[in-house]
Amino acid sequence: MKLNSLCIAVMLATSAYVNAAEIYNQEQSYQAGSQVSFNGDIYEAKWWANPGQSPADVAANPWDTPWELISEGDGVTPPPPVVDPEEPEVELPEGDYPQYKEGEKYKGGDVVQNENQLYRCKTGVTATWCSGAAWAYAPGTGTAWVDAWEKITEDDLVPPVDPEIPPVDPEVPPTGGDYKVNQSALDAKEAELTNFDVMNDVKASIATLDNESVERIIPGAESNPENVKRIEQIVSESTWNFLFPKRAPEYTYRHFLQATGKFPAFCGTYEDGRDSDAICKKSLATMFAHFTQETGGHTAHWEVPEWRQGLVHVREMGWTEEMRGGYNGECNPDVWQGKTWPCGTFDNGEFKSYFGRGAKQLSYNYNYGPFSDAMFGTVRTLLDNPEMVADTWLNLSSAVFFFVYPQPPKPSMLHVIDGTWQPNQADLNNGLVPGFGVTTQIINGGVECGGSIEVAQSLNRIKYYKEMANYLGVPIEDTEILGCKGMKQFDAAGAGAVNIYWEQDWGWSSETPDGKAYACQLVGYQTPHSAFKFRDYTKCVEANFPNIEVINDVD
Repeated sequence: MKLNSLCIAVMLATSAYVNAAEIYNQEQSYQAGSQVSFNGDIYEAKWWANPGQSPADVAANPWDTPWELISEGDGVTPPPPVVDPEEPEVELPEGDYPQYKEGEKYKGGDVVQNENQLYRCKTGVTATWCSGAAWAYAPGTGTAWVDAWEKITEDDLVPPVDPEIPPVDPEVPPTGGDYKVNQSALDAKEAELTNFDVMNDVKASIATLDNESVERIIPGAESNPENVKRIEQIVSESTWNFLFPKRAPEYTYRHFLQATGKFPAFCGTYEDGRDSDAICKKSLATMFAHFTQETGGHTAHWEVPEWRQGLVHVREMGWTEEMRGGYNGECNPDVWQGKTWPCGTFDNGEFKSYFGRGAKQLSYNYNYGPFSDAMFGTVRTLLDNPEMVADTWLNLSSAVFFFVYPQPPKPSMLHVIDGTWQPNQADLNNGLVPGFGVTTQIINGGVECGGSIEVAQSLNRIKYYKEMANYLGVPIEDTEILGCKGMKQFDAAGAGAVNIYWEQDWGWSSETPDGKAYACQLVGYQTPHSAFKFRDYTKCVEANFPNIEVINDVD
């Protein structure tokens, strides 16, 4: 049978197109019509395919998979990986380490193996991500695994032993008694370890106003703090009402002024020549855009456009203050999070629920606790009364708190906008540059950033930012990166990777009777002790060296 020239041309064109299909990448999303090569076959996306939705997935029905096989054997079979014959095969250290499994419930500190490597779930605010979708958080392979896990070796699982420590002579009795140290010596060590430029910049940006002064803030008051007066000049009460006409009633203009007044560095005055008004306007436009994405109505048929639908939700959708059993999995007093931030209880002894509240939708006791400590000097206030994050000025202050606080290795959004954060080469290699896009990376980069296209949530944020910036008179340069596609995650080599928590110093000292350091060191992962809180260094030392006696020689 002969084929006419038109058929041959069509077949050749089709063959050329099919063979040009890119090899499937599990970390990439694909839009409808995209063709990929997988194990030598060609598949076409029938609709949007998320990262991790592989053509190899077994589907009971055609509508259960976004992929359709369109050609067998016409694709490109990836070459086998090149293995250096001189490189020894990696062997897991001895120990009972379970294999990572998607859907398993993991908590901070859990150790698993994956791809012949050990990983430990990070503690703190990101611990819940370890149990997230494998395409994003599978250790070592997910697109955002570094946000949830850290790669470790067996040496990381036990305190290191200095080989120079002399062996204990059984004939020599132990020295006995507590090791004594002066409080002034611990204070001096704390000051020494935290006295560097980045730490000083961060401490200045997170300084807070006393609550008595915050309660005196009212619109138009002559006694209002300087930063509040600047904000009032940019966002009047009528402007607030215009920008957020659908807001929940708890988000009052006064609450907004009190929330920002709590943090003097937000819209504060820069004495080094930077334009304070311009930084304030850009900060407000950025924060308002994220408000709208996080708590907006997102309803096209409302009489106001979506960019003005922010702050609709003050409590997480579906939750009320009377509901029990939510977001309190870390309340267990046997885990360090439960000990450090002990959850409040109802009259019957059940734990309070720490579901999302406020403009940032603050969730979990290990976020309520630190926020409470920053606002009131004690974790108890908001752990016992989490509803305050919805009903008082804290509903907006929680968002400002998140705006000015760094989340190492991420810098704070304030430092991105005011120029304090300057990307180093590692950041530039990861595509992390100043602009609105990197603030999205800070807020929700593990979900919205890093892919080959801009996802819907990020596109929303960009749209809202453009509108807010236009209304507030914030110029957007053509060179500003507004999205975050292709941006990799912040990592420990970046300029924002400042260590802000205290952890035991496992080193050896020749100056102590038993060789222990009786000291703490700064680390990048969350612990119960913060470098931002004076004398948390002392608490760290006391917690990790129970036999120490601190002599009060300063008070």
